[in-house]
Amino acid sequence: MNRFTQYAVRTKKEPDALYLSAADVVLDFPYKDESVTEFLEANVLIQLAVDNEVEAMHPGYGFLSENADFAAACQKAGLVFIGPPAHLISAMGDKIQARSFAQESGVKVPGGSSKPVTDAEEAMVLAGQIGYPVIVKATAGGGGRGMRIVRDAVDMQQMFSQAASEAYNAFGNPSLYLEKYIENPKHIEIQIVADNYGNVLHLGERECSIQRKHQKLLEEAPSPALDGRLRQAMTEAAVSLARGIKYRSLGTVEFLLDKQGEFYFMEMNTRLQVEHPVTEMITGLDLVELQILIASGARLPVKQQDVQFQGWAIECRINAEDAQAGFVPSMGILRSIRLPQGNNIRIDTGVRPGTEITPFFDSMLAKLIVHAASRAEAIEKTLKALRQLHVKGLKTTIPFCKAVLHNPLFRSGYFDTSFVESALDSPVHREPQEEFLAALLSVYAQTHSTTPITSDDVHVDPWVLKKRIRNF
Repeated sequence: MNRFTQYAVRTKKEPDALYLSAADVVLDFPYKDESVTEFLEANVLIQLAVDNEVEAMHPGYGFLSENADFAAACQKAGLVFIGPPAHLISAMGDKIQARSFAQESGVKVPGGSSKPVTDAEEAMVLAGQIGYPVIVKATAGGGGRGMRIVRDAVDMQQMFSQAASEAYNAFGNPSLYLEKYIENPKHIEIQIVADNYGNVLHLGERECSIQRKHQKLLEEAPSPALDGRLRQAMTEAAVSLARGIKYRSLGTVEFLLDKQGEFYFMEMNTRLQVEHPVTEMITGLDLVELQILIASGARLPVKQQDVQFQGWAIECRINAEDAQAGFVPSMGILRSIRLPQGNNIRIDTGVRPGTEITPFFDSMLAKLIVHAASRAEAIEKTLKALRQLHVKGLKTTIPFCKAVLHNPLFRSGYFDTSFVESALDSPVHREPQEEFLAALLSVYAQTHSTTPITSDDVHVDPWVLKKRIRNF
């Protein structure tokens, strides 16, 4: 692909962001009001692009990536939106309409409402027909927001009100619908890619069942739950849906897989997914490059028979959160970060030492992606990489990721979306020598320093420790 000039926007909330160093041209966001959420100010971003003769806009995987109005505004301004057309974003962003499209394409959906539910009383009547438990969901939802599980009519009023309020705050739309709740399913998603000439293919599946409150925490590709027959059925269903709606660009069709091996359409994400690197690792394809090629009007450079799946990949989301305290955000200054290196290890990050972690943006510090020949080898290599990944100044989900990868149920592959709540004895894992090293450092600090050595993190940095022990 030809080299092109990359632009980035600098804001007051992230004036020294690491990603700015990768851009050819950095543009300053014109607003000075700190209350403004700059990256959601679509009109200002578009005007910046027009003023600087930018040709195309890539929305990343944030809120604007699935904002149909933003895509339409880009097109109106003469910008290429690197993603699907606005009408497809709108159609698949409306969860009720998306369910209808899935059914028309022959894809099974859970029982549920065919139109928005106006109030809790109507929801109770419908839930009685569907059968409890049900899940109340935002029609314009995504990312786990505006969703509540209702197991009894007594709880409907409260849950309906909470879901509507959350949906309005997150999406500006309080509209809700009901679906039959599938207890403890697997969450499997299929990556599809389609060009402007009717060519549609899939890039396999991703296992996304390790999640908390509908937020994904660790992903892998392929899924240990799928055999050849089920994989073929699910990928064909995803491709059928994409063809049926004449989809263009990257997209992810998400399914729920129940205990009986039946799968149901959940939703379609019309954007690049956070977990797309695991697909890149097992296919050798650059999904962002494919996205840009399609947006430029090119045909897909590969056919389905050209897609080769090699080995296994695992992605750990390293978030600034304290898993032991219920995954509360950990704000502050990132004092240091030491990243693992090696063959088949990939780190996607936007932070560096000195970065301030604020409440204005997502808590993700980095993504650790590891590729190996088999799932068992990928687990061990990921654990080794996590042991070499050191963060100072903040609590992180590194101990949580270790706990997941050590867990026998996870290793067996027979886990589901209830895993975090039901299968983890502890949300963190400590290395056997970690307590000893921490105790040794504590003794050294008390006996050899008038100023106690303190840390905001529970991890012991072996590089610092070795230096101090040499002088002990």
